[in-house]
Amino acid sequence: MTKPDKFGHFDEFGGRYVPETLMTLLADLERVFVRLRKDAAFQREFRFYLQEYAGRPTNLYLAKRLSAQLKTLKVYLKREDLLHTGSHKINNTLGQILIAKRMGKTRIIAETGAGQHGVATATVAALFGLRCDIYMGAEDIERQSLNVYRMKLLGARVVPVTSGSKTLKDAMNEAIRDWVTNVANTFYVIGSVAGPHPYPVMVREFQSVIGQEAKRQFAQAEKRLPDYLLACVGGGSNSMGLFHAFFSDKNVKMIGVEAAGLGLDTLKHSAPLNRGTAGVLHGSKSDLLQDSDGQVRVAHSIAAGLDYPGVGPEHSYYKKIKRAEYVAVDDKEAIAGMKLLCKTEGIIPAMESSHAIGYLEKLAKRAKKNSTVIVCLSGRGDKDVQSIKDII
Repeated sequence: MTKPDKFGHFDEFGGRYVPETLMTLLADLERVFVRLRKDAAFQREFRFYLQEYAGRPTNLYLAKRLSAQLKTLKVYLKREDLLHTGSHKINNTLGQILIAKRMGKTRIIAETGAGQHGVATATVAALFGLRCDIYMGAEDIERQSLNVYRMKLLGARVVPVTSGSKTLKDAMNEAIRDWVTNVANTFYVIGSVAGPHPYPVMVREFQSVIGQEAKRQFAQAEKRLPDYLLACVGGGSNSMGLFHAFFSDKNVKMIGVEAAGLGLDTLKHSAPLNRGTAGVLHGSKSDLLQDSDGQVRVAHSIAAGLDYPGVGPEHSYYKKIKRAEYVAVDDKEAIAGMKLLCKTEGIIPAMESSHAIGYLEKLAKRAKKNSTVIVCLSGRGDKDVQSIKDII
């Protein structure tokens, strides 16, 4: 089952757990989305902006020196870092802004952690001349100051969130509060495959271009399917974007890499698929970091974009049916992954993507010789250099 049922559930996960104020709006959004999925004019416009503005298709790059070092693995990088704004986030924001325009909305809001979704949202809001407010945790504002400046330069207002852990979860809380208050003119551009239905499936559909392109490109290069797919998982949009096109290809092993932070045996990690239990957060049911009383725990990751206690419901479904495997890489391993790609390929990956790179050496030890893997390089690392320069 690669689509949710009519209530937005992927088996037990997903759904629509929101205040009554939003129920009618979400039902309207679902109707518009379902209609536009089949609307030729909408699809042409979306493809136009993906190609002419964002820079698709992105390259599927054979990382020869990295592959030689790993010995057993032939590594292909899906270069989402080459897109306008520097990450895969532009795919989804372009799709959602086109929907917002058709719904007559005049104001855009979004949440952001690493700032990449915020930058992508501010970018498309500027492109279409819409007012834009971005909610961002105060801690993330400090460690992602470059992206904060980029958002402001693009005309967006960045709203600091000082409650809770001052990170992505709290930014999303505040964005939802704003949305409830301003439903008439405001469109909420959610950045991942999370949130209430129809957002998980809508974001997945806009990001699925990653896997569709990668499947065609890999077939052209290797004349077969890859052995593995590898991508980092926070909320999970880049990984679901890669995985979805290969769902029915049972011989293709999918591996999502969560953030182990300071270690899975500590409380300082962001790995709900490895250490969480089912619960409701931000409008949907999925695996969630929570205590014995059901209170949401504070997550931790060196990567601001993975610093989230929940995950998209379709990932929880993939885990339940064992279609994907979910592993975890800690902060030190992610930094090692960043350094590895820098020194072998001359590419500086985002700290989020570095978690996927950081798992390659473990995968190489278990993989058969001449195995192939597509890694989703979800974003570039310019934004992280300032915050990690003293660590590396």
